[in-house]
Order: sequence, then C-alpha cells, then structure tokens
Amino acid sequence: MDILPRERPLRSNGFALASQPERLGRLTPTPPGQPIEALREQYAAQGYLWLKQLLDPTLVWEFRERYFAALAHTGLLAAGSNPRDGLYAGGGEDKRLVTAKTVEIARWAAYEAFCLSRPIVDFYEAFFDAPVYLHKRMLIRFTRPHDPACTGAHYDLVYLRAGTDELCTSWIPLGEIPVEMGGLVYLEGSDRWGRRMEAEFALKNADLSPEERLSAYNRNMNEGGWLTKNLPELADRLATRWLIADYEAGDMVVHSPYMIHASTLNENPHGVMRLSTDIRFQRASDTIDPRWQNHWHPDDEKKF
Repeated sequence: MDILPRERPLRSNGFALASQPERLGRLTPTPPGQPIEALREQYAAQGYLWLKQLLDPTLVWEFRERYFAALAHTGLLAAGSNPRDGLYAGGGEDKRLVTAKTVEIARWAAYEAFCLSRPIVDFYEAFFDAPVYLHKRMLIRFTRPHDPACTGAHYDLVYLRAGTDELCTSWIPLGEIPVEMGGLVYLEGSDRWGRRMEAEFALKNADLSPEERLSAYNRNMNEGGWLTKNLPELADRLATRWLIADYEAGDMVVHSPYMIHASTLNENPHGVMRLSTDIRFQRASDTIDPRWQNHWHPDDEKKF
C-alpha cells in the first residue's frame, strides 16, 4: 500500500522517519475469521498479525471512557470534556495522583476482565492449541500529545528471558489511533533479526551471573534493553522498512517476542491522548517468567 503524503515526517525521540517507499510501509491487516493454521503461517512469515475488529468496538470505547473518568480528578483531562475523548488539559495535572490512580487501574478486575475477553482467549487457545496463561503484569499507558519521549526500538524477549520464548504480545489500541497519534511501528522482517540478536546476546552474557544474564539492563545491553532510539538509522542499516498503521477500536496486534517495534510521537492536533494496553499470553504449561507474575507498578522495572 502506498504511503500517504504528509506535511512532515513521523518522528520518534527526535529522529524523523524517512518517507521514501523503501524505508516506510504499512502493516498488512488480517481478518481474524481465517482458519487458525492460516493465521499461524502468516504469523510465522511476518512476525505479527494485525487482527482487524477482533473485539467489540463498543466495549473498547466503554473501557476507554472508564479509564479516563478515573483520572478526571487529577487535572489530566480538559475541563468539561467527555472522558471518552481523552482530551489533555495541557499540563498542570497532579502527577502523584496520576501515578496512584494508574497503579490502582492496573489492579482493576474490570481491566483483567477486558484483557481476558472471550475473543482474545478464544484466539490464543486456538493459536497455541492449549490452555493459556495471561501474564499478570499487564501494561496500560496513555500518551500526552507532543510528549517527546517515545519507546525506542526493542524486542520483548529482552524483558522476558526467565521464561519461555513461546509467547505472544497483544497490543490493543483503546480507541482510534491513526498514524499521527503515534501507535506502534514494526520493523519489517525483524523477527528473524531479533532471534539472531538474542543468540548473540546469549553468547555475550554467558559469563555473567544468572541474575545479570537475564537482565535487560546488563553490561552488554544498550539503553535499558532498547536496541536504539534512532529508528531511521536502524531501517537503513538493515535495509528494511518501518511498518505503520491506522489502528481502530476493536483491533488487536499480535507480535512475536523477537519482533522489533517502537512508537512515534503523538501529534494529534486536537489534544487527544493515545491509550493502549499490551498484554502477554503463553501456554499455561510452559515456564513463566516469575517477574511477570505480579501487577505492574512504576517501580518494578528495576527487576528487568
């Protein structure tokens, strides 16, 4: 699919993603109703599945509204706005209250129920052909417009080395996330490269203590587990493309633990905050990384 012309390129951590066709492309959408073997084959070939409208959009929007309504007392939302819209007040929020509330939300039964909704569990039990386990450490994040801090290029297994690599991440947009709002971008063909990188790290880490060997922050890693903040340089170096998408409420992206991904700047001109959750599933019978068996907390990243 052709890339639509933009007044200015996408940006991530101060770097502009190239708009040339050879360095920027689009994710391939997948109807979720295909036979499961066809979905497995596409996942193996791409390293991801962008499952269109797997979830009921109404339930997604309802959860988005509940999330932002819970933060209304912190000063995060524009005065008088509908929480469903997620309009940023522009600053001045009580960050201590925001943190306290996001810690609480991570423990909501309603949040866990959303992540265990029937379409998600049905997909994963068919995909793994076994009962599945949802990692208790689930991440839900909002992104303010024009916040310059973006997620750098990385693959998830860096943070999950104490368990099986037979796992998947689900990234779920909670609302509409068109390209200009900075949803996840994926490095085309990078599942294979991520596997090679992890094999190289395993060799480099062989002489480290068991605890440090598992850490994303050990002496052989870069930027706390990130491969780089410079997305265009990585695409040039590997002669591949960053794949972008206009995500809709009801979509779910599934990606492998070796698939390299990152985020771009939220440049919504109306002050809309991006909201998404990323959760991880594996077979319940496989080894589970013990660091992912507790609720998320902002201080827990030192464990990784």
